[in-house]
Amino acid sequence: MRTAMKIRISLLALVGLAVWALVSAAAPSKPDSTSSKILALENKWNAAYKHGDVATMESLLAEDFIITVEDGSTFSKSGYIAHNGDSTLHVEITEMSGLNVRMHGNAVVVTGAYHEKGVSKGKPYDYHDRFTDVWMNINGKWQVIASHYSIPASD
Repeated sequence: MRTAMKIRISLLALVGLAVWALVSAAAPSKPDSTSSKILALENKWNAAYKHGDVATMESLLAEDFIITVEDGSTFSKSGYIAHNGDSTLHVEITEMSGLNVRMHGNAVVVTGAYHEKGVSKGKPYDYHDRFTDVWMNINGKWQVIASHYSIPASD
């Protein structure tokens, strides 16, 4: 009888260990590493926008990407890239601050403050915005699916 009990306990321990191994293997990547990766991608997108790097923007934006800008206009991926490729747009400063990353399965929401300064069509501009970017893991690759910029309400 003692031998049967020892076998049962050993089997239960083995099954428990196997279940733990399967659950650990199936767990998504650590939140901190995903957060860091998304922040690095935000910085990469910001730099690509500032320098008019169309190839990088193409790779970071999902095919059905949509952005809403300060005046309420919306652009698709191709419209946003064409807007950024406008030769009358000269971006001097792009800064993000106060970034907050929240993960929801295969989607990540990034919020923060944004400052952009430059010249568009010969006129200087200086935006101080709040933004929300939504990233999604599409076929193993993080891409932006939606972005929204708005001017904060006056204090």
